[in-house]
Amino acid sequence: MQPQTSKAQEALIQRNTHRYVQNVLHTIALFLVCFQEDSPQLHHQHTSPRERRAIRDNIYKNKRCRMETCFDFSRCQSGFRVYIYPPQRGDEISETYQKILTSIEGSRFHTTDPSKACLFVLAVDTLDRDQLSAQYVQNVRSRIQSLPTWGDGRNHLIFNLYSGTWPDYTEDLGFEVGQAMLAKASADVVNFRPNFDISIPLFSKDHPLKGGGIGYLTLNDVPPSRKYLLVFKGKRYLTGIGSETRNALYHIHNGDDIILLTTCKHGKDWEKHKDSRCDRDNEEYSKFDYQELLHNSSFCLVPRGRRLGSFRFLEALQAACIPVILSNGWELPFSEVIDWRKAAIIGDERLLLQVPSITRSVGRDRILALRQQTQFLWDAYFSSVAKIVLTTLEVIQDRVDSLVSRNRLLWNSLPGGLYAFPQYSTDPAQFPFYYAVLGKSPTQQFTAVIHTVTPLQSQISPVVKLIIGVAKSKFCAQIVVLWNCDKPLPPRNKWPSTSVPLTVIEGQTKTMSSRFFPHDVIVTDAVLSLDEDSVLSTNEVDFAFIVWQSFPERIVGYPARSHYWDGSRSRWGYTSKWTNDYSMVLTGAAFYHRYYHYLFTHHVPPSLLTTVDRMANCEDILMNFLVSAVTKQPPIKVTQKKQYKETMMSQGSKASRWADPDHFAQRQTCMNAFSHWLGFMPLVHSQMRLDPVLFRDQVSILRKKYRDIERL
Repeated sequence: MQPQTSKAQEALIQRNTHRYVQNVLHTIALFLVCFQEDSPQLHHQHTSPRERRAIRDNIYKNKRCRMETCFDFSRCQSGFRVYIYPPQRGDEISETYQKILTSIEGSRFHTTDPSKACLFVLAVDTLDRDQLSAQYVQNVRSRIQSLPTWGDGRNHLIFNLYSGTWPDYTEDLGFEVGQAMLAKASADVVNFRPNFDISIPLFSKDHPLKGGGIGYLTLNDVPPSRKYLLVFKGKRYLTGIGSETRNALYHIHNGDDIILLTTCKHGKDWEKHKDSRCDRDNEEYSKFDYQELLHNSSFCLVPRGRRLGSFRFLEALQAACIPVILSNGWELPFSEVIDWRKAAIIGDERLLLQVPSITRSVGRDRILALRQQTQFLWDAYFSSVAKIVLTTLEVIQDRVDSLVSRNRLLWNSLPGGLYAFPQYSTDPAQFPFYYAVLGKSPTQQFTAVIHTVTPLQSQISPVVKLIIGVAKSKFCAQIVVLWNCDKPLPPRNKWPSTSVPLTVIEGQTKTMSSRFFPHDVIVTDAVLSLDEDSVLSTNEVDFAFIVWQSFPERIVGYPARSHYWDGSRSRWGYTSKWTNDYSMVLTGAAFYHRYYHYLFTHHVPPSLLTTVDRMANCEDILMNFLVSAVTKQPPIKVTQKKQYKETMMSQGSKASRWADPDHFAQRQTCMNAFSHWLGFMPLVHSQMRLDPVLFRDQVSILRKKYRDIERL
């Protein structure tokens, strides 16, 4: 005898059956989309698979190219240098391609000497290879093959954003790339040559050269509440390739928390091909503002367009809207080094109906982590043309010198691969940014580096007093004096005797920027940078070092300055006035990590270093710009030391920068030159000052650890 089914069980069976039938119907509907009247398969005679293979084989004759087989490493023995061919008569370069060339010219890799070049970049604009485009350049094949060092493309890099044309949009470039590397948007995994070509994002002609817009993640809260779950707003293609997925989006649009809007109203002949849904779609499309959707949704759908890539990808990254990618076969941008699983949901076009359940299943903590990673990746690699180009070049450099290359941690963690140079170290534990991630701590001692520009007159000179005071610190490992004075180096018996090693290095160039040169003698993580006329007690040195150990990626010190926007002159201003905030800590008395010496020397453009040396000024401001650009954080000021500036100005030395009447005006100029270099203002204001516990408290001086500080 069969057991009777309860009413609850019957209801459950009914609901499950109903849900199953719905899923089947949705799947059938999605399948039928590909065969409805408007389907491009019926309207257009596409090229056959054989014809598509012939096109691919013609363009990619060197399909099996890898760095080992199609790249001449012997060209790179003098370093990784990039040469841009001079433009030929009649060359028309688009604004976007000019941005790419300008980015290379402003990089540390650029050379004007082809004999020193490891990599060659064309002056011929190859970005838009759509024959119907106004930007299409004719006769590229003959122009390229006439280049003296073309050599079938070996050691050449070709940039491309658009390939092929309507209706199939194949990857036909109109010329043979040979053994050249392709930095290509919308790269198809079928044609992509792994660890040889580079997939770059599709970006618009309005994408900024430098700087770029900031990300829009303003709250790191859990749960990260947003109004919508999943959104999309874009074109629906009625004909040609790329129409299938977008034509099916209405199946999962619910008008509530999933808003997927498409419009047929684009192109000249859209009304000829309109289907029964076009009018309704167009009406719904106009009801929603795209930016409002973008900034108020947890997930953003990024379906393929005519090509595999889409502008929606970068738009979603900037908006901290987690990309849900539906573009089968797309080699994601910089996938060789970027772990996209930490920032995006990679779906399958054939499983569109599963997207709602997939996005709803993502936990709130993971949503926050994914959104945070979108902001990091946007800012590190995608917010400007310069960053996209530099990332491309850095990836190639890592391949050229594979023994000295970044690992995945450096590429996928703050501050990113563009600020973590493997030539300094391939071990993440040697960088100040990764101590917390790796559970490491900086070394427990520091090296004092004293910049000296005036003669050593006697044992009562300020620099002698400074050396004696710093040497008494229990954390001091050694003292290095940089002798940048025009007078001869004093004999060793003229220097004070100290309990720690004292090394005097005579500058070869005696320039201002040389104070931040990464000398091999500096082996501790912490550097205490000092001007020769700084006045610091041993207590002040010890306390500042203890603070720095908690913030090893930042500048920690005493003399603070600030910046402001001068609206009347439309420029940045510099002030030394005592205010309630600051954005710089001068390196005349400050701790920072020794890696910043390497970064300052090798990352800052030579033109800026030349400017600093010519004025003999602003090197401390430039170091603050660099560190804040890397960390996105302000420096840290420790206990107030009001007499710092007054003490230095009272030294009365003719060589003192503080006595120069042009000193302040030059610093104003520097502020704007440095922000122009970066394309944005990196300095961040802070109102935090760290004092010792019991500082100025009404308790016995015997109970205080840093007693001398209060007497200053």
